[in-house]
Amino acid sequence: MIRLFVGLGNPGPEYEQTRHNAGFWWLDAVARELKINLTPDKSYHGLVARTSVHGQSVWLLAPQTFMNLSGKSVASLANFFKVSPQEILVAHDDLDIAPGEAKLKLGGSHAGHNGLRDIHAQLGSDQYWRLRLGIGHPGSKAEVLNWVLKKPSLDHRIAINQTIDRALKALPYFLSGDMEQATRLVHTSKPPRPNKPKPVVAVTPASQVSDT
Repeated sequence: MIRLFVGLGNPGPEYEQTRHNAGFWWLDAVARELKINLTPDKSYHGLVARTSVHGQSVWLLAPQTFMNLSGKSVASLANFFKVSPQEILVAHDDLDIAPGEAKLKLGGSHAGHNGLRDIHAQLGSDQYWRLRLGIGHPGSKAEVLNWVLKKPSLDHRIAINQTIDRALKALPYFLSGDMEQATRLVHTSKPPRPNKPKPVVAVTPASQVSDT
Protein backbone atom coordinates (compact mmCIF):
# COMPACT_ATOMS: atom_id res chain seq x y z
CA MET A 1 0.00 0.00 0.00
CA ILE A 2 0.98 3.63 -0.33
CA ARG A 3 2.02 4.95 3.09
CA LEU A 4 3.38 8.34 2.00
CA PHE A 5 1.60 10.64 -0.44
CA VAL A 6 3.74 13.55 -1.62
CA GLY A 7 2.63 16.55 -3.65
CA LEU A 8 5.31 18.67 -5.31
CA GLY A 9 5.25 22.43 -5.72
CA ASN A 10 6.79 25.69 -4.58
CA PRO A 11 5.76 27.40 -1.32
CA GLY A 12 4.42 30.94 -1.19
CA PRO A 13 1.34 32.75 -2.53
CA GLU A 14 3.16 33.88 -5.69
CA TYR A 15 3.46 30.25 -6.80
CA GLU A 16 0.18 28.92 -5.47
CA GLN A 17 -1.72 28.95 -8.76
CA THR A 18 1.18 28.10 -11.10
CA ARG A 19 1.42 24.91 -13.17
CA HIS A 20 4.44 23.67 -11.18
CA ASN A 21 2.15 23.36 -8.14
CA ALA A 22 -0.20 20.77 -9.64
CA GLY A 23 1.16 18.20 -7.18
CA PHE A 24 0.16 20.46 -4.27
CA TRP A 25 -3.33 20.77 -5.75
CA TRP A 26 -3.74 17.00 -5.86
CA LEU A 27 -2.42 16.54 -2.31
CA ASP A 28 -4.89 19.14 -1.03
CA ALA A 29 -7.68 17.15 -2.66
CA VAL A 30 -6.46 13.95 -0.97
CA ALA A 31 -6.39 15.74 2.39
CA ARG A 32 -9.99 16.86 1.89
CA GLU A 33 -11.00 13.33 0.91
CA LEU A 34 -9.38 11.87 4.04
CA LYS A 35 -10.69 14.75 6.18
CA ILE A 36 -7.28 15.69 7.55
CA ASN A 37 -5.32 18.95 7.61
CA LEU A 38 -1.75 19.62 6.55
CA THR A 39 0.26 21.51 9.17
CA PRO A 40 3.87 22.78 9.23
CA ASP A 41 6.47 20.37 10.60
CA LYS A 42 10.06 21.63 10.67
CA SER A 43 11.41 18.11 11.25
CA TYR A 44 10.36 17.13 7.72
CA HIS A 45 10.72 20.54 6.04
CA GLY A 46 7.11 20.60 4.89
CA LEU A 47 3.39 20.53 5.56
CA VAL A 48 2.46 17.17 7.02
CA ALA A 49 -0.71 15.25 7.88
CA ARG A 50 -1.04 11.80 9.39
CA THR A 51 -3.94 9.39 9.58
CA SER A 52 -4.58 5.67 9.98
CA VAL A 53 -5.99 3.43 7.24
CA HIS A 54 -6.50 -0.32 7.67
CA GLY A 55 -4.57 -0.04 10.94
CA GLN A 56 -1.55 1.42 9.12
CA SER A 57 -0.19 4.96 9.47
CA VAL A 58 -0.43 7.06 6.30
CA TRP A 59 1.29 10.41 5.77
CA LEU A 60 0.66 13.32 3.43
CA LEU A 61 3.60 15.61 2.71
CA ALA A 62 3.94 18.91 0.83
CA PRO A 63 7.64 19.85 0.87
CA GLN A 64 8.26 23.53 1.63
CA THR A 65 11.88 23.46 0.46
CA PHE A 66 11.15 24.73 -3.07
CA MET A 67 11.00 22.26 -5.91
CA ASN A 68 14.74 21.68 -6.42
CA LEU A 69 15.19 20.42 -2.84
CA SER A 70 12.03 18.30 -2.57
CA GLY A 71 14.06 15.18 -1.81
CA LYS A 72 15.34 16.65 1.46
CA SER A 73 11.79 16.73 2.78
CA VAL A 74 10.69 13.37 1.35
CA ALA A 75 13.77 11.48 2.55
CA SER A 76 13.55 13.00 6.06
CA LEU A 77 10.06 11.63 6.64
CA ALA A 78 10.51 8.37 4.75
CA ASN A 79 13.74 7.48 6.54
CA PHE A 80 12.44 8.35 10.00
CA PHE A 81 9.26 6.28 9.64
CA LYS A 82 10.93 3.55 7.58
CA VAL A 83 8.72 4.05 4.52
CA SER A 84 10.22 2.20 1.55
CA PRO A 85 10.37 3.86 -1.89
CA GLN A 86 7.71 1.46 -3.22
CA GLU A 87 5.33 2.79 -0.53
CA ILE A 88 5.71 6.39 -1.72
CA LEU A 89 3.52 8.13 -4.30
CA VAL A 90 4.72 11.49 -5.64
CA ALA A 91 2.21 13.66 -7.52
CA HIS A 92 3.80 16.19 -9.86
CA ASP A 93 3.25 18.30 -12.97
CA ASP A 94 4.28 16.74 -16.29
CA LEU A 95 5.07 18.67 -19.47
CA ASP A 96 4.78 15.60 -21.70
CA ILE A 97 1.12 14.95 -20.87
CA ALA A 98 -1.79 17.10 -22.01
CA PRO A 99 -3.94 18.95 -19.47
CA GLY A 100 -6.87 16.72 -18.60
CA GLU A 101 -4.82 13.50 -18.55
CA ALA A 102 -2.64 11.71 -16.00
CA LYS A 103 -0.32 8.72 -15.90
CA LEU A 104 0.80 6.46 -13.07
CA LYS A 105 4.18 4.74 -13.10
CA LEU A 106 6.70 3.05 -10.83
CA GLY A 107 10.36 3.94 -11.22
CA GLY A 108 12.19 5.27 -14.23
CA SER A 109 13.87 8.51 -15.22
CA HIS A 110 13.15 11.87 -13.62
CA ALA A 111 12.88 13.22 -17.22
CA GLY A 112 14.48 16.51 -16.22
CA HIS A 113 11.95 17.30 -13.49
CA ASN A 114 14.00 18.96 -10.75
CA GLY A 115 11.76 17.82 -7.92
CA LEU A 116 12.04 14.18 -8.99
CA ARG A 117 15.77 14.59 -9.62
CA ASP A 118 16.35 15.52 -5.98
CA ILE A 119 14.04 12.78 -4.68
CA HIS A 120 16.04 10.25 -6.73
CA ALA A 121 19.25 11.52 -5.15
CA GLN A 122 18.01 11.74 -1.56
CA LEU A 123 16.20 8.38 -1.54
CA GLY A 124 19.00 6.70 -3.45
CA SER A 125 16.34 5.00 -5.55
CA ASP A 126 13.97 5.67 -8.44
CA GLN A 127 11.58 2.91 -7.34
CA TYR A 128 8.78 5.10 -6.04
CA TRP A 129 5.39 5.71 -7.66
CA ARG A 130 4.66 8.88 -9.60
CA LEU A 131 1.28 10.37 -10.45
CA ARG A 132 2.07 12.47 -13.51
CA LEU A 133 -0.47 15.29 -13.89
CA GLY A 134 -0.48 16.73 -17.39
CA ILE A 135 0.12 20.47 -17.79
CA GLY A 136 1.03 20.43 -21.49
CA HIS A 137 4.12 21.82 -23.18
CA PRO A 138 4.68 25.39 -24.44
CA GLY A 139 6.17 24.03 -27.67
CA SER A 140 9.67 25.37 -27.11
CA LYS A 141 12.28 24.21 -24.61
CA ALA A 142 13.32 27.81 -24.05
CA GLU A 143 9.80 28.62 -22.78
CA VAL A 144 9.52 25.73 -20.29
CA LEU A 145 10.63 27.64 -17.16
CA ASN A 146 8.29 30.50 -17.88
CA TRP A 147 5.48 28.02 -18.65
CA VAL A 148 5.66 26.03 -15.42
CA LEU A 149 5.91 29.15 -13.25
CA LYS A 150 2.82 30.78 -14.75
CA LYS A 151 -0.86 30.20 -14.15
CA PRO A 152 -2.55 27.90 -16.65
CA SER A 153 -5.31 29.25 -18.84
CA LEU A 154 -8.83 28.83 -17.49
CA ASP A 155 -9.51 25.91 -19.84
CA HIS A 156 -6.30 24.17 -18.78
CA ARG A 157 -6.96 24.75 -15.08
CA ILE A 158 -10.44 23.27 -15.42
CA ALA A 159 -8.98 20.25 -17.24
CA ILE A 160 -6.30 19.76 -14.55
CA ASN A 161 -8.91 20.03 -11.79
CA GLN A 162 -11.05 17.43 -13.53
CA THR A 163 -8.02 15.14 -13.75
CA ILE A 164 -7.38 15.57 -10.03
CA ASP A 165 -11.01 14.69 -9.26
CA ARG A 166 -10.85 11.57 -11.42
CA ALA A 167 -7.49 10.46 -9.98
CA LEU A 168 -9.03 10.61 -6.51
CA LYS A 169 -11.14 7.61 -7.50
CA ALA A 170 -7.94 5.56 -7.33
CA LEU A 171 -7.27 6.57 -3.71
CA PRO A 172 -8.93 3.49 -2.13
CA TYR A 173 -6.74 1.27 -4.32
CA PHE A 174 -3.58 3.20 -3.42
CA LEU A 175 -4.47 2.61 0.22
CA SER A 176 -5.27 -1.08 -0.23
CA GLY A 177 -2.16 -1.73 -2.30
CA ASP A 178 -4.03 -2.69 -5.47
CA MET A 179 -1.77 -0.68 -7.76
CA GLU A 180 -2.92 -2.58 -10.85
CA GLN A 181 -6.48 -1.35 -10.39
CA ALA A 182 -5.24 2.11 -9.41
CA THR A 183 -3.22 2.28 -12.63
CA ARG A 184 -6.19 1.14 -14.67
CA LEU A 185 -8.39 3.85 -13.18
CA VAL A 186 -5.85 6.63 -13.66
CA HIS A 187 -5.06 5.63 -17.23
CA THR A 188 -8.63 5.11 -18.38
CA SER A 189 -10.12 8.12 -16.62
CA LYS A 190 -9.81 10.54 -19.47
CA PRO A 191 -12.18 13.42 -20.15
CA PRO A 192 -15.03 12.39 -22.44
CA ARG A 193 -14.77 13.59 -25.98
CA PRO A 194 -17.47 16.01 -27.02
CA ASN A 195 -20.28 14.38 -28.95
CA LYS A 196 -20.49 15.21 -32.61
CA PRO A 197 -23.58 17.25 -33.39
CA LYS A 198 -26.33 15.17 -34.89
CA PRO A 199 -27.31 16.05 -38.46
CA VAL A 200 -30.42 18.16 -38.68
CA VAL A 201 -33.18 16.36 -40.55
CA ALA A 202 -35.67 18.69 -42.20
CA VAL A 203 -39.22 17.54 -41.49
CA THR A 204 -42.09 18.96 -43.47
CA PRO A 205 -45.21 19.57 -41.36
CA ALA A 206 -48.09 17.28 -42.32
CA SER A 207 -50.25 20.29 -43.10
CA GLN A 208 -47.86 21.26 -45.92
CA VAL A 209 -47.67 17.84 -47.55
CA SER A 210 -49.46 17.74 -50.91
CA ASP A 211 -51.49 14.70 -51.99
CA THR A 212 -50.78 15.40 -55.67
